[in-house]
Amino acid sequence: MNAQIRLCLKKKKKKKKCEKKNKNALKKFSIFRYNPLTNKRPRMQTFEVDIEKCGPMVLDVLIKIKDEIDSTLSFRRSCREGICGSCAMNINGKNGLACLTEVNKDKNETTEIHPLPNLYILKDLVPDLTNFYNQYKSIDPWLKRKNKKQEGQKEFYQSIEDRKKLDGLYECILCASCSTSCPSYWWNPDSYLGPAALMQAYRWVVDSRDEYTQERLMEMNDTMKLYRCHGIMNCTMCCPKGLDPAKAIKNMKEMVQENFSTEKVKLHSNYLKEKMKKEI
Repeated sequence: MNAQIRLCLKKKKKKKKCEKKNKNALKKFSIFRYNPLTNKRPRMQTFEVDIEKCGPMVLDVLIKIKDEIDSTLSFRRSCREGICGSCAMNINGKNGLACLTEVNKDKNETTEIHPLPNLYILKDLVPDLTNFYNQYKSIDPWLKRKNKKQEGQKEFYQSIEDRKKLDGLYECILCASCSTSCPSYWWNPDSYLGPAALMQAYRWVVDSRDEYTQERLMEMNDTMKLYRCHGIMNCTMCCPKGLDPAKAIKNMKEMVQENFSTEKVKLHSNYLKEKMKKEI
């Protein structure tokens, strides 16, 4: 066998080995697809991706699919560092951020990717968060003061102990993973505020600089807004930032009970009357 034939056989063997290696590197991803501009029903579409030529996170896979396989795939993403909350979706049955969720390296298992559950879908993995943000807006998520700053005053100071009360609350990035994992929110999305909004409401209730604590508690003292929470704990288990919305809601309920005893029922009813007059 001359040198030319040996070289040819060596190249073929190397090519087959390379093809086999590439085939073994492919992993299947089943992704929810929906386009409102067509009359087709939602479906699951499977893509095969070489995860050895891709970043380690699910978001890296989605970007690779959009760039190299199907440019029509739609999803939200921005910071890629778990800060903006844009890429929240349901991955293998659990809500989380695609940029923080590592790809399962097992080639025999198919990774399923859905949009956040129980929301209207705009396209593919893009949910409509209008109701979620309106609920967040309804809690007045900003510092409210009755006494104006004195001349020359620049800051509202608080003690180190009061500042520590905000830890584990202010870090929420409003990705909606917790709220959309909550069955109570699925059943009552129009009236129950959900874990994310309630945790932020509690964040302002315990802020020592805020002077509308009583009014905020009165606003939360509602059978639907607050007490639809049944402590299922899905919110805490899926939070990508490691926060505990369930604990914040529990603390909120305790504060409401402490501040609205039988003697204060009249105060609460008067508050509601005044509020209704303003709305009219």
